[in-house]
Amino acid sequence: QVQLVESGGGLVQPGGSLRLSCTTSGFTLDAYAIGWFRQAPGKEREGVACNSFTYGTTFYADSVTGRFTVSRDSAKNTVYLEMNSLKPEDTAVYYCAASKNTRCLYQNYWGQGTQVTVSS
Repeated sequence: QVQLVESGGGLVQPGGSLRLSCTTSGFTLDAYAIGWFRQAPGKEREGVACNSFTYGTTFYADSVTGRFTVSRDSAKNTVYLEMNSLKPEDTAVYYCAASKNTRCLYQNYWGQGTQVTVSS
């Protein structure tokens, strides 16, 4: 059974940091790109980052470049999203997804999401 489980969300003050985890099971992690997405209230889901193990590349949305970093621990079947210098506009439900497309243009499997709230 394929599973992606996000964790690490919570409430953080502006300028703070959080690390989200995406723990996977039921498929070979390194055969998939892992994308991070977010959806804020009243807005469409948007792509945040896409990490391809095959090509060793990570693409970031302009809005998070320089602040967010994706890393992967294949031994733990887990992908991380390190978020620094958080802003109120980063508030959203964050999702990870597995994709057979190295640029995460479509998603094969989704996690259930974790809430991130940036507020003072």
